[in-house]
Amino acid sequence: MNDISSKRALGFIFPGQGSQSVGMMAALAAEYPQVRARYATASEVLGFDLWRLVEQGPEEELNQTQNTQPALLAASVATWDIWCAEGGPRPALMAGHSFGEYSALVCAGALDFATAVALVAERGRLMQSAVPAGEGSMAAILGLDLAAVQEICAEASTTEGVCTCANLNAPGQGVIAGATAAVERACALAKARGAKKAIKLAVSVPAHCELMQPAAAGLETRLAEVEFGAPGVRVIHNFDVESHADGAAIRAALVAQMCRPVRWVETIERFAREGITHIAECGPGKVLAALNKRIDKNLETVGLGDPAGLREFAIQAGKELS
Repeated sequence: MNDISSKRALGFIFPGQGSQSVGMMAALAAEYPQVRARYATASEVLGFDLWRLVEQGPEEELNQTQNTQPALLAASVATWDIWCAEGGPRPALMAGHSFGEYSALVCAGALDFATAVALVAERGRLMQSAVPAGEGSMAAILGLDLAAVQEICAEASTTEGVCTCANLNAPGQGVIAGATAAVERACALAKARGAKKAIKLAVSVPAHCELMQPAAAGLETRLAEVEFGAPGVRVIHNFDVESHADGAAIRAALVAQMCRPVRWVETIERFAREGITHIAECGPGKVLAALNKRIDKNLETVGLGDPAGLREFAIQAGKELS
């Protein structure tokens, strides 16, 4: 059991791309109708059976950006539904990693779920079409501090193609993105400087870099049509590590996020400064839990993908963190 006696406050975080897998919601769906209900709504919006794709694959199709984003959005929001149904307390802060920010905004009450499904599917399509296949890449750099990764990116960039830090994930773990040739140069430089690993990622788009400018412009036009309410829980945004209460500021943060890095280290540090002691990872997998452990070992991140574990943590949190 998770001992959370004498603790102070609860935060919720929502995963982004990389946490998806075929069958990822099977355990929760077997016990909770909220899962199929959310996927039914998403399927109606999208015009195809999203639940079948999540349950049966193929994996290659699930991993396409325009499918991954609504699939994970529905997973995270359904998990939040279950948390609320089990009497779990409202958290003090929320944040999402990359596109997970949209899940946070839905669960915070700032964005309608069906609207969000259509929005993230369009976001995925815009990202996919922004850069021709093969011209952009991402890579994980392990074993160097983030300042060194930023220096390497600057050295690898040329007028013909640049790369930048895309995800500031944890001490010793950064992700870079940009033109393929520049990313490959940066990987070689990282290895020469003693990086434990410099691995190109199997992704279809170079997210969070200037190559996403066309996608950001398209998203800005789309977001102008979307109504945002004031979040019932403060959501810390990737772009500026701040929370925003009005729609215009939320839209601006979401547009900026497309071309700017995910500042995850600073986000979790912000959680700690504000008295968060326990964090729930609201969605499939435990990718963020692993990052958080490297950022602050005093923060415990609990995954909610297992029904029994979710119920146990909801009961404990209701007693100690509400």
